[in-house]
Amino acid sequence: MANREDFHSMPGHLIRRAHQISVAIFMEECAAHNVTPVQYACLSEIARQPGVDATRLASAVAFDRSTLGNVLERLETKGWVDRRPSPEDRRVKLLHITQAGEQLLDAIEPAVVATQKRLLKPLSAADRKLFMRLVGELVEGNNDVSRAPLGRADGD
Repeated sequence: MANREDFHSMPGHLIRRAHQISVAIFMEECAAHNVTPVQYACLSEIARQPGVDATRLASAVAFDRSTLGNVLERLETKGWVDRRPSPEDRRVKLLHITQAGEQLLDAIEPAVVATQKRLLKPLSAADRKLFMRLVGELVEGNNDVSRAPLGRADGD
């Protein structure tokens, strides 16, 4: 059985802690905008892929499809996203960012950049590059075991 020191140095524990820290910094930096990291990711992807459907969006942001509906409802309630029926299949709703959503993305960008800088600040410039490369490899190499694997909204 692993002792307490072993637990605190396990990759899973450290990744979970890094995620907690990342979310805390994001919420602090972006507090004036009343947006969560998942909402920001969804808005950014909808802006990148106007007319994306929720299934493709869930894949593009690696988020569980069943939970994404609640996120989209909040974005729509805030006036940042419109859902419109698909011309090909009226049961499918296509997502479009509103002017208010575009304005939010423009306004929040400095806070998002500040979040990333604060998160990586303890690392040297060389270590930041190395960390990003390694964490990218870790995520990509384990993508297939995720409950919400990363894909792309445009299907590529």
